[in-house]
Amino acid sequence: MENIEIKARCADLVHAAKVAADLGAYHSGVLHQIDTYFVVSEGRLKLREINGEESQLVFYQRPNASGPKSSHYQIHPIENPADLKQMLAAALGIWKVVEKHRQLYLFDEVRIHLDEVAGLGSFLELEGVVSENVAREETAGKVRKLMQHLAIVPDDLVELSYSDLVD
Repeated sequence: MENIEIKARCADLVHAAKVAADLGAYHSGVLHQIDTYFVVSEGRLKLREINGEESQLVFYQRPNASGPKSSHYQIHPIENPADLKQMLAAALGIWKVVEKHRQLYLFDEVRIHLDEVAGLGSFLELEGVVSENVAREETAGKVRKLMQHLAIVPDDLVELSYSDLVD
């Protein structure tokens, strides 16, 4: 699977939520996510626990670049995250843990994440899903258009993953 995505610092998540809603984005919920990243030689591998109810193993590869970039990822639902976390920690080692509260908005095939990340602050992410029905160029155009509406300027953009930023 592939996304076209950006991450940006966001000083006012309330305003960003209002802009998203005014554009017609659907508020899909508030998520408490704990991402445990494991030591891997390539890409990033994380166990994501969502609201203490759902878990996913996510592997992704993406360049560290500040503007819209392509991210290739795989997601697998997990039934017993505690056992898997223990096994992966023993086999690979835990690299980082990132905890965040996320408001999720959906605008066509673009996910708008308004994140409050523990120890890092407030961020906004746009993730446009590339699919058989929606070409990469069309998705990238929607991401760029949302960046304009949300007044994201180049100085706001962050090239790294939260895992790279957290201590």
